[in-house]
Amino acid sequence: MRSLGDQVRDWHLGTQAVARGDWDSALHLFSGISEQPARICFNVGCVHLLAGDPEAALRAFDQAVTKDSCMAVGFLQRGVANFQLERFQEALSDFHLALAQLRGNSAIDYTQLGLRFRLQAWEVLFNVASAQCQLGLWPQAADTLMKAISKWPDRAQDGLDTALDQVRKRVTLQPRQVPGGEVFRPPRRHLEHLEPVDFLGAAKVVAPAIPSDQHSGVQPQQRPPPTGSGPEGRLLCGRSRSMAFVPQGLPASRGPGPGPCEDPSGAGGTAAEAPEPSVTLTVQCAFTVALKAPRGAELAHLRTLLAQALPHQAQQGQFSYRAPGDAGLWTPLPGEEQLQRAWRDTAQGPRGLQLQCRGAAGHPVLRQVVAQHDYLAQGPEDLPLRRGDMVDVLCEVDEAWLEGHLDGQIGIFPKCFVVAAGACEEPLPGPGPQAQAVQGKLE
Repeated sequence: MRSLGDQVRDWHLGTQAVARGDWDSALHLFSGISEQPARICFNVGCVHLLAGDPEAALRAFDQAVTKDSCMAVGFLQRGVANFQLERFQEALSDFHLALAQLRGNSAIDYTQLGLRFRLQAWEVLFNVASAQCQLGLWPQAADTLMKAISKWPDRAQDGLDTALDQVRKRVTLQPRQVPGGEVFRPPRRHLEHLEPVDFLGAAKVVAPAIPSDQHSGVQPQQRPPPTGSGPEGRLLCGRSRSMAFVPQGLPASRGPGPGPCEDPSGAGGTAAEAPEPSVTLTVQCAFTVALKAPRGAELAHLRTLLAQALPHQAQQGQFSYRAPGDAGLWTPLPGEEQLQRAWRDTAQGPRGLQLQCRGAAGHPVLRQVVAQHDYLAQGPEDLPLRRGDMVDVLCEVDEAWLEGHLDGQIGIFPKCFVVAAGACEEPLPGPGPQAQAVQGKLE
């Protein structure tokens, strides 16, 4: 089975083929996508309409509205295909179904779903009137246009007055449709991740300068002693997706040899100041890192320490902490005040301060939510959920949808399917939420 990345690439190349008028290439690329979602079926139907094959377009639009029964624009285009095949009664039924999916709204904007098209209710009524004309229902067609003008008088300049005059003269109308060349495009955030990225880099072992603190069979890499107050340690990185930054913080008397800050001549001299007391700091990123930091250190200092092991996460991630005794809830640390409160909360804890530094595609984690229901993805931009999943929220798309990160995957999901981490909420009965989410996406 082809990877999701390959299928998104074919989707993107297919839309480019549509833009340059290469219908055969577009159909070949779209057909290579396995288990075609409703939007891909819609794209296939639009290409068949452009290529002058309304019969094939009708079959594709049938699949689109079967997979997404709330796709108003799919019913609109299927009605256009039926109209071109002179199946005017079926076309009239499709235009009424498209109007029903508007649910009384004046328009549906499909831009955020990848289709640069705004479906207006008055346009659907215009198409209803065009089918009524073909069926000889002239009075009904005039009433339909009058209804459109009365509800949306600002749209009269777009041709409704002219269309009404034509109907009164018993001149037929041609239906409106999605502009040629406009199809659903893949989300931009998915295209940004098509190129392979080497997150781990080359495997390497950097050993400390202390001769006694080394692994068996590994010769330490000699480095000059540190200057300033920054910590020293070793970074172990192999093929697996795990790292450990092990703090040294060892007393100078450890082992038979002199430490890096001792006077190698043994002639005495001014004694070095006692090191500032430090505590264990555990940071969870895409990897797990253990650091030593002075108690009460500021955010900037923590990022400096973390940057020695994981530069990208240190710059882009959002810090959160877990209070002692709390097994699951992570609290964001947006500023210094919250960080210092975290230091105070963990002052007596045996494990030190536990942090997360997480983010995706350069976006910090706003908060965490827990899935209360299973959610099956409706398209490649959706994030599938299982009940109990802990999801990082990256942004709020609108009142009904969130964008989140889970197990290395980024996508959107219905807000009504989740609750804030730590909250208790009984799951809604039956399959209702899934159907509501599908409908809400287009509203």
